[in-house]
Amino acid sequence: MSLEKELNLAIKTAKEAGNYLRSVYRASSPEILIDKDKDIKLKEDLKSEEIILYYLSKSKYTIISEHTSKIFDSEFMWIVDPLDGSLNFSRGISNCAVSIALWKGLEPLLGIIYDFNRDEVYYGSINKGAYLNEKKISVSSIKNKNNAIICTGFPSRLDYSTENLLEFVKKVQDFKKVRILGSASLSLAYVASGKAEVYYEKGIMLWDVAAGLVLVRSAGGNFKITKIGENQFDVWASNGKINND
Repeated sequence: MSLEKELNLAIKTAKEAGNYLRSVYRASSPEILIDKDKDIKLKEDLKSEEIILYYLSKSKYTIISEHTSKIFDSEFMWIVDPLDGSLNFSRGISNCAVSIALWKGLEPLLGIIYDFNRDEVYYGSINKGAYLNEKKISVSSIKNKNNAIICTGFPSRLDYSTENLLEFVKKVQDFKKVRILGSASLSLAYVASGKAEVYYEKGIMLWDVAAGLVLVRSAGGNFKITKIGENQFDVWASNGKINND
């Protein structure tokens, strides 16, 4: 396979979906299909996914997406979040993106995150580096937590017990600043581009982070994921200079 060919396909696909989402974001109110507990699903999620599946299905790789999956006889797997930050999108908050990654098993190969409201394309592939709109990016050189920014969040499936929340506070309290963007993919893109140093989240779904993890590694950082359920992980990603302790 040609990673460059697949990366170009992913970029084209993400832009098609993102252009649709941007037109809706600016022109009309999103249509809410499900609003339950801490989760929300929009009609626009499904339309964006439909666009993405149309293009990626041509590759005959398995597709794992937030709402729909397609299984092909292939060791390669597209991992898709058609609209990361659905609640932000529904409220007119601009932190939302299209996220597409290609993995081989649990080995990340390439990723694209399209911040369609800002027309910023983050993309990269293993051993080829990471880029923002064709400009090469890299993780920051900050080594100490007291100078570092950590991006994090509270996924909809998280256990919101007092014990868990206290554990969360202990994890982030030594950092200079904590940022909760409402978009895991953009949080990871910011780590990859040196805008933040760490991304940490418990119980996040693979499609939320798959592309961003590729970017972090491609930009010189590293990550650790621990599987806790089907397609669900605890994730720590950093510039490689700040430890998970």
